[in-house]
Amino acid sequence: MDDRQLSLLLPLLDRFSSSFQSLRLEDGRLLVLLNSSQQLLPLLQFLRDHSQWRFSSLLDLWCTDYPSRSLGRFQVSYLLLSYLLNVRLQIRVSAHSFLPSVSSLYPSANWLEREVWDLFGLFFQGHADLRRILSDYGFEGFPLRKDFPLGGFLEVRYDDQCKKVVLEPVEFSQDYRYFDFRSPWESEAAVVSLEKEPLHFV
Repeated sequence: MDDRQLSLLLPLLDRFSSSFQSLRLEDGRLLVLLNSSQQLLPLLQFLRDHSQWRFSSLLDLWCTDYPSRSLGRFQVSYLLLSYLLNVRLQIRVSAHSFLPSVSSLYPSANWLEREVWDLFGLFFQGHADLRRILSDYGFEGFPLRKDFPLGGFLEVRYDDQCKKVVLEPVEFSQDYRYFDFRSPWESEAAVVSLEKEPLHFV
């Protein structure tokens, strides 16, 4: 981002300055952190419709989970592109359990918001068709939350007697409580064996 592009974007501060937690340049794009999700829709509509900026494309939308944060467990990032200025703008907003849907402003947000809902459980108010997109039908829980077990709660297998696919609680074949997380090369037995048999190089 050059000085001319930055000078066109900085007047944004005049109208929405009370909504910003911070505004800075990061990796060649402008990064905006919002105080509240209430200003998300007005800000995005202003950026999309303003004749000087025209951030007409939502390139991506993603979520990050911070379970121990008091401000808001989830942080959602919106990456906008202005073809007019050839500038990318990233907007981040924190939320506990829901955010307003931006699919009415950017149709590309339709599937992206469904993906965030499916994997994190963050609800988007006003979304026309908020349903699971990646998880199986009847799946309980949200896989990318940091409180969700990596193995899941259920496993799928084919039952020969019933002649159908069945869901069962996960059974672990190994007891993970006694796993020491050390490499086999770091064990005492490996060190002793190397001491008894020195290596010979040819």
